[in-house]
Amino acid sequence: MDYWRQLQTAAGMGGEYHWVLLGIVLVAFLFAQIVPSARARMRGSVVMALLSLLGLLFCALMLEHGMETRGGIDARGENIAYRLVHFTSQMLLAIAVINLIGVFVFRVVLAQLRLEPPPILRDTVVGVAYIAIAFALLSRHNVDLTGIVATSAVVTAVIGFSLQDTLGNIMGGIALQMERSIAVNDWVRINDVEGIVREIRWRQTSIETRNSDTVVIPNSQLMKTQVTVLGRHVGGPRAHRILIRFNVDFRTTPTRVIETVEAALRSEPILNVATDPRPDCILSSFEESYAGYTARYWLTDLMPDEFTNSQVRKRIFFALQRAGIHLSIPAESVFLTMKNRARQARKQELEVQRRMTALKNASIFEPLTDEEHRELADRLTLARFARGEVLTRQGNEAHYLYIMASGQAQMCITVGSETRAVTTLQSGDCFGEMGLMLGEPRHATVTALEDVTCYRLDKEDFLKTLQDRPEIAEGMSHLLTERKLKLDAIREGLTQSAMHERAATTQQALLIRIRTFFTLA
Repeated sequence: MDYWRQLQTAAGMGGEYHWVLLGIVLVAFLFAQIVPSARARMRGSVVMALLSLLGLLFCALMLEHGMETRGGIDARGENIAYRLVHFTSQMLLAIAVINLIGVFVFRVVLAQLRLEPPPILRDTVVGVAYIAIAFALLSRHNVDLTGIVATSAVVTAVIGFSLQDTLGNIMGGIALQMERSIAVNDWVRINDVEGIVREIRWRQTSIETRNSDTVVIPNSQLMKTQVTVLGRHVGGPRAHRILIRFNVDFRTTPTRVIETVEAALRSEPILNVATDPRPDCILSSFEESYAGYTARYWLTDLMPDEFTNSQVRKRIFFALQRAGIHLSIPAESVFLTMKNRARQARKQELEVQRRMTALKNASIFEPLTDEEHRELADRLTLARFARGEVLTRQGNEAHYLYIMASGQAQMCITVGSETRAVTTLQSGDCFGEMGLMLGEPRHATVTALEDVTCYRLDKEDFLKTLQDRPEIAEGMSHLLTERKLKLDAIREGLTQSAMHERAATTQQALLIRIRTFFTLA
């Protein structure tokens, strides 16, 4: 019992020391479960409390044998080893308690109030508490604080002069976190470095670039240079505006270019491109041989910027090409091509053969002869679409019949608020025939599953073909019947037998409507 009383004396807490020690361990375990990010600090607190216990056990042993006044004696007649171990043990115990209080205040109470002080502020408050408790313990051990303060002032001046750059970095880190100029997960541009802020420490800030490189920038340098925080604006989610510049010669009016590009960028969503604000296009400059345009959109995820730029440029390229608008070539570029009639004839013949192949692959044009295929090929217009673009939209007015030459597209219909797939179109398939031949709005939406090349035929040219070969109308009526029954089956839930019963009457009715619409005999 004498040794236990000596332990209580060394601890300076009477009979409550064991309860304090047990409380530290239990509270540390509780906080480690509540705040997983503080587990490392809680483990450290428990280790320091146990080290404090070992030190106090040593001090109690010295008190029991009267060794605290024997051996190496200081000016006050106390054993130097005893005083050093005693002070260290009490300091370790105090640090463990301060850590628990810090986690409780900053990670539990303030977190419930939705307040999140900067990490540097938390560390500063805890550090000041360490210093305060150290001075209190020194005073309790009858240490002359006046001499320490005087000596520390000189030492501080020497250290401050020799470590002014380091102190500047620390003060810069404090200012950054207190002012919240930048925060973790912000996208920033600093000189030629652009990336996401991963960590703000006392001395430096770490920025991860898109190439997965980490750039470490001293905080003092951040305070002296211009920092651009990308995509941060008041009152909205993070979005960064991107500019895509391209040139078109003066033969195409600005209105047509702008309408074509804006329609392409707004028709279907593009991954990582905001729909509000919507993408737009402006006429940005007049050059010597072309007009400069700028397509503008808001990037929502700043990491895949180059990939998103590529998708937007591809959408613009295909849209301009479909509209017959060609990107300009600077006037100073000179291209020399040896042209002759034979070369032009070969080039033209290759294109005619490609169009004839597309017509022959389409079942509705099988009755045509080679000569008729060639004649119809001259009336076709090339139309290309990028993956994800809408070729025709349900409810729109029909102007063209499309013949697919390459790629795949999906036909869907919207019933109420639900969109359902009808079929997948590929090379040789036609679509748009129902609206073109019956004068009805588009019955379905067709979307490109990959880059698609089509040839389109307008109503006037198709009328001439039907007048020359009326039997095509019957083949077309079979195709229309098949498409219409598929659409009806989805809308009305028809069975196979019900579709079969409708087939004959539907085909005959459609044939009559086609002949009436095109005034065929």
